[in-house]
Amino acid sequence: MEYKDYYDILGVKRSATDSEIKSAYRKLARKYHPDVNKTKEAESKFKDINEAYEVLGDKQKRQRYDSLGSNWQGGQSYTPPPGFENFGFGSGQGYQSFNFNGQDLGGFSDFFSSLFGDMMGGGGTAQGMNFGGFDFGGAQQTSSRRRRPEPQSSENLDVTKTLNVTARDVFDKKPIKVTYNNMERCTQCHGGGYCSNCGGTGIKTELKTINVKLPPDITEGKKMRIKGEGQTDAYGRKGDLYLIIHFKDNEYEIDGSDLTKEVEIFPHEAVLGCKKDIETLHGKIGIKIPPKTSSGQSLRLKGLGLPKKGGGYGNLNARIKIVIPKNISDKQIDLYKKIAES
Repeated sequence: MEYKDYYDILGVKRSATDSEIKSAYRKLARKYHPDVNKTKEAESKFKDINEAYEVLGDKQKRQRYDSLGSNWQGGQSYTPPPGFENFGFGSGQGYQSFNFNGQDLGGFSDFFSSLFGDMMGGGGTAQGMNFGGFDFGGAQQTSSRRRRPEPQSSENLDVTKTLNVTARDVFDKKPIKVTYNNMERCTQCHGGGYCSNCGGTGIKTELKTINVKLPPDITEGKKMRIKGEGQTDAYGRKGDLYLIIHFKDNEYEIDGSDLTKEVEIFPHEAVLGCKKDIETLHGKIGIKIPPKTSSGQSLRLKGLGLPKKGGGYGNLNARIKIVIPKNISDKQIDLYKKIAES
């Protein structure tokens, strides 16, 4: 599902006061009310505005929403905390729909229900509901008793993360540390009132660190499964952690077991040829660059790449890059001029 930025929907800052949120809501509600604005866009906007105020206008809901952090952006893919996915707003659970003068506008979003379904219990029908002191004339919301969450599928507890890997990580064959935030439903409360475990939000964020050993056949985009390191639900069930490999290295370009590394030389070295000492994963070596070498040419150094699955190592390609010396004298510039004139 998509993450909803309720602050952005109401056009307020995250630090906005209750009165600022209420004022922004009333202004937008008048603008997009179905009785005033007949466009199709207005209908969708009006639903989003009411949903945003339902959260930001309530102290407990706003506290729980803010606990997700400020790094999210509207439209991003969002996985709800474990245990909340079972609170839906269809089939008689939670608020089912908005009804304005006989026009059914649908219900709250799945994002809303995943976070606040457990807080929307109760029974009966509220007709002519007044949101923030602004009467919408016959707004109707239906609610029913919430059900106790059932054990969810282990797939819903899985966590997927991107793991940035360097050539050195692959070459050393040592376990690497992976640190990630794991958000879980609080097992000590239901998100209401004071709780020393989660602060009353119902959501607990834990920083986890595990050691991961990379497989020998690692490739870009490969998906690794770490069993039992995903989220945990209220029943003690654990999901898995999936790590998607992404090669990110400032020194090497990685292509399977082959590597490419830039080697800088000066113009006169490119013309006359030279010897260069370069660092590799296998240690420092000396290479001979032939005369009249152009920028972009590569020298293949056999067996100096990454380990191969069947044994041995790939190659290292030394790609030549011609650079101008940082400190160049007037005399040297004159020599370049003479070369240019010739």
